Amino acid sequence: MLKLSGVIITFNEERNIERCLQSLKTIVDEIVVVDSFSTDQTKAICSRYNVTFIEQEFLGYIEQKNFALQQAKYNHVVSLDGDEALSKTLQKSIVNLKTNWIFDGYYANRFNNFCGQWIKHSDWYPNKKLRVFDRRKAEWQGINPHDHVEMRDKTIKTGHLKGDILHRTYQTYSEFNKKTEYFSTIAAKAYLDKGKKAPLWKLIWNPSWAFFKAYFLRLGFLDGYNGYVICKGTAKITYLKYSKLRQLYKKV
Repeated sequence: MLKLSGVIITFNEERNIERCLQSLKTIVDEIVVVDSFSTDQTKAICSRYNVTFIEQEFLGYIEQKNFALQQAKYNHVVSLDGDEALSKTLQKSIVNLKTNWIFDGYYANRFNNFCGQWIKHSDWYPNKKLRVFDRRKAEWQGINPHDHVEMRDKTIKTGHLKGDILHRTYQTYSEFNKKTEYFSTIAAKAYLDKGKKAPLWKLIWNPSWAFFKAYFLRLGFLDGYNGYVICKGTAKITYLKYSKLRQLYKKV
């Protein structure tokens, strides 16, 4: 029977990590947690479970997750963030893979909880994620902080699993606003490193299009007030990313 490693990165996830571990503990053969020196109870909570707990200074989202993959004992992995957990249906789907692994990677829909509400529209659902895969054939890529798993060979076929990755994202509006500022700063620096430009038209067009697409085309308005807040936040982070990039170029 195929063996699986559960791989998680954490930093101050005392609110969510137990839910994550509970969803993994009966379906994987080991759990590896790579923690960026949490200052809350994350380490203490993990110590109650049979996990390999590794403390590693934060390398960047993509780099940290690829580091975590290399710590796994087995090549077939389930990769999660500390604020994610597997639904019961997804747990069953992954267990079935242990005797019927066909593809080299498997997608699942991510279902996001925002301020206590499960968000069913905009860009947030179905939020398809490749999280079950053969680590020899895939890795984390993207532009920080927007990471994603990508198969190294574009011709490799992937499957899709039933069930959801349950993502307990921002639970207060202030948390959402703080992370918008934080992530836009990281993105601007990453864009600068890659030589991306920030012409004035992108400062106007990209945020406007981001809001229109999420709120109207992808039906974000059906999620009520929180749907509006999310779509507005999508536009805001897009604006801040390019605004901060323009400021960085003035300093170089």
